[in-house]
Amino acid sequence: MTFPFVRLGGDAFERGWAHGKALSHRLRAFLDDGLCRLDALLDEPVTLDQLRTTLADYRAAIETGTPRLAEEVRGLAAGAGITEDEATLLQVRREILGYQRVPTLGDCTTYARSAGAEPVLAQTVDLNGDLDEHLAVLDVSAGPRRALVLSFGGLLGYLGVNDGGLAVGLNLVLGGDWRPGLPPYLAIRHLLDTAGSVGEAVEVLRGLRLASSRSLTLCDAETTAWVEVLGDEMRVSEGPESFHTNHFLHPGFAAHDELNVFARNFSRLRLKTCQAGVAELPRAATTEDHFALLSTAPIRVEGTGDLRRERTVAAVVLWPARGELHVRAGDPAVSPTRSFALT
Repeated sequence: MTFPFVRLGGDAFERGWAHGKALSHRLRAFLDDGLCRLDALLDEPVTLDQLRTTLADYRAAIETGTPRLAEEVRGLAAGAGITEDEATLLQVRREILGYQRVPTLGDCTTYARSAGAEPVLAQTVDLNGDLDEHLAVLDVSAGPRRALVLSFGGLLGYLGVNDGGLAVGLNLVLGGDWRPGLPPYLAIRHLLDTAGSVGEAVEVLRGLRLASSRSLTLCDAETTAWVEVLGDEMRVSEGPESFHTNHFLHPGFAAHDELNVFARNFSRLRLKTCQAGVAELPRAATTEDHFALLSTAPIRVEGTGDLRRERTVAAVVLWPARGELHVRAGDPAVSPTRSFALT
């Protein structure tokens, strides 16, 4: 599967403009496809007019939390020839979709390790809506950092690695009230723009008000960590290895987990399988060794043909010390590896 690679530089508006211009036809088609396929995923269709007040609230929260990214969203709209409401919707689509208390097949398996081996972060990306068709890789120079960012459908951020030696991955966890705030995907982009270590990233996160629950996995040359966010609270677990799927791991958050029992059992199975698989990897494991693990069931979630069900739409291996992002788009068991480097 082919996908775009876009280099972005200049000031915030210029970065957004270049992003929008490069992907304008794709973004217009995505917006026109049942409003970013929300109509196929929500119980009731929704219109842009119905969302304008909500989008304005999110836009204000993005402006407050990360004003440079708010300016980049405005540039994205101008470059793509879409409205600011549409550009904002691309950033908060997952929050608009909300979370459903129904059985799911999966939603990312993530691990990182640093001690005793070259630091690495690897994960599957499990999404519904067939979003592998809208995958892109961005090479972003913003402020003091340069980063390689995996993106879907006009998102300014999703996961990635920067030239400060920090890699960031993520998992969906379900809990608390989702409300207008900074979308976690933009928070990850903000981390890649500003932080150069796990410790710095955690401190930056403490100052942000996120819109929805998430777990972020962080990796640098010295350590790894997962960070669970539930409402205005955050829990951090740091160590030489980190593993996460889609249920809360911190005991204090577990009681607030809204993942249904079927999905939680599958999440626990993927977590145990991942931990066992990583234990068997050699300390000098290669990129392809990691992809082999990510391509095995149940870590890799096969599609059923149902647009509403999650499936593995990509897998990534990030080497923070090298500044490298390796990605297999679509089903990682059959997709070739494409590699990108900051050097």
